[in-house]
Amino acid sequence: MKDLSNFSPRPLPGASSLPGRLVRLEAYQADQHAPGLAKAVGGPENADTWTFMPFAPFPAGEAFAPAFKSVSIERGWLPYVIIDNSSNEILGTASFMRLRPEHGSCEVGCVAFSDKLKRTAHASEAMYLMARYVFDELDYRRYEWKCHNENLASRRAAARFGFQYEGVFRNDMVMKGKNRDTAWFAMTDDDWPYIRADFEAWLAPENFDTDGIQKISLSSLRARRAQQQQQQQQQQ
Repeated sequence: MKDLSNFSPRPLPGASSLPGRLVRLEAYQADQHAPGLAKAVGGPENADTWTFMPFAPFPAGEAFAPAFKSVSIERGWLPYVIIDNSSNEILGTASFMRLRPEHGSCEVGCVAFSDKLKRTAHASEAMYLMARYVFDELDYRRYEWKCHNENLASRRAAARFGFQYEGVFRNDMVMKGKNRDTAWFAMTDDDWPYIRADFEAWLAPENFDTDGIQKISLSSLRARRAQQQQQQQQQQ
């Protein structure tokens, strides 16, 4: 166990840009980003994106910015937009939330990907960039992911991105007139070096062929790492 006798509150997230090879993340600014983000995840055509979120879908057009601002302020989010480096198109959003700098802990949430971003290396790189920022630059101890327990896609994504399942908070919320049980996932600063190594091995250009098809999956790398750690523990 690490000595925390000299631990001090960690800085709040606030970088204006988190650059990557495929995407960059920029701290949300309504005047710059609202129209593109509204197109990516707003409006009735994207309503399914918000099914498992504890608020209504965001509208399209000019109504998006005030609605997104209201929810962000009310819930204490620090939203970022995910931008494709090649096209400069906004493809989605994710926010830092449940900020507890006095404990070195925060959560990633309101993860909303456009159809163009879903199931792509760009999406995985975006989640890697946020985690790297939290652990390597801000020196946090814990990074959380939470979702509706019935949101199987989000649960699978959390595991793929390296978050460990920690259990279910039953009857956690009344959401849209129904009960929500919330599944909790997290990674810690002890986990991060292994998670980072797997992310970087998977995201490396040589892991993709000329058609952009992965040669080895991130899930396979995670499974191989877990097996190696289990073998090491058995040998001790």
